Amino acid sequence: MPTVRKIINDPVYGFITIDQPLILQLISHPWYQRLRNIHQMAFAHLVYPGAVHSRLHHSLGAYHLMCIALSELKSKGILITEEEELGAKSAILLHDMGHGPFSHALENELINGVHHETISILLMRKLNEELNGQLQTAIDIFTDVHPKKFLHQLVSGQLDVDRLDYLNRDSFFTGVAEGVIGYDRILKMLTVHEGQLVVEEKAIYSIEKFLVSRRLMYWQVYLHKTVLGAEMMLVKIIRRAKELIAAGQQVRAATEDLNFFLAEKKDNTSFIEQHLETFCRLDDHDVMATIKNWSHHPDKILATLCRCIVERRLLKVKLQAEPFEVSMVEEKTKAAINILGITEKEADYFVFTGEASNTTYNPRDERINILFKDGTIKDISRVDNALINYQSGLTFGEIKKYYICYMR
Repeated sequence: MPTVRKIINDPVYGFITIDQPLILQLISHPWYQRLRNIHQMAFAHLVYPGAVHSRLHHSLGAYHLMCIALSELKSKGILITEEEELGAKSAILLHDMGHGPFSHALENELINGVHHETISILLMRKLNEELNGQLQTAIDIFTDVHPKKFLHQLVSGQLDVDRLDYLNRDSFFTGVAEGVIGYDRILKMLTVHEGQLVVEEKAIYSIEKFLVSRRLMYWQVYLHKTVLGAEMMLVKIIRRAKELIAAGQQVRAATEDLNFFLAEKKDNTSFIEQHLETFCRLDDHDVMATIKNWSHHPDKILATLCRCIVERRLLKVKLQAEPFEVSMVEEKTKAAINILGITEKEADYFVFTGEASNTTYNPRDERINILFKDGTIKDISRVDNALINYQSGLTFGEIKKYYICYMR
């Protein structure tokens, strides 16, 4: 193959080098370029104005960190062939390709019951056919059937380069300092023990900082009450549109591709596999242009929700540790009925409750193992005097909060 060397100037890491023809082919593909038009953090920019980076930014950053991680492991004598190296880089580059518009916010609304990773795999297999099997190793690594398990752990695990990049990048673009992590030190301390990815003892505190930062970023940014409220309003908009369409009313999206998924009721993997091309023409622009159009729709519910998003007049949101009293929900429902002149059933679009949860670290899932100088291995939660440990209670179980959204 001809020599290829391209550089991309990234605001977080500086120059990212592309030096393999296959990687350049993947980046140039329309399915990958589509990620430019999907926000990494959905509606977080309504709270943090700088959070307008895209899925493409994130996947390139994760690719860059994968390059560093593989280089470090090879320097420590761990055998990684050129084919495996290219496979791991391709897998992380394409890991988010299956995201639809507004990513997680609409993941189960446009296409119910099909996770974005499932769509990523379908797209990778389709690309593999186009590229005459060049992505087979990437697919094996992504689906965890490759014999070297640590390669999959770098793509998808407790300490994968995906998490390292999104925490680092999201904290950069939001300006939330609590999310800053020592990603470079963590990568330097990675190694492999009995086929599994482990971290050298010297990185214990960097791992603790990573886990604490992840917890803080979830509650301060990803599950911020205003972000949560805006994304739930988006969900309500799509549900109202589908409800009207099912009732035979005229509800046209801004694009035919979005029309297709709003009207289509089939929600399974075989269905999306048949319509990958249509899916890959969808991005945030389809949805936002549609919302702007619907802000003048004759249906009062749909139009009001859309205008509130366009003008950033969002629902009020409260979070607390216990479920909200029924009396409070009824009070807010009556207020919405009076303000908008709608029925009690229609008020469900403007007053609703739900749950948000996050787990800092649970060793019952895949573990973060620390390799000590004497050759012993310990889970990070079992390390003496560690902040994140079994006794502290920070390790186990999820932290759950209840929310209510209602009209101001």
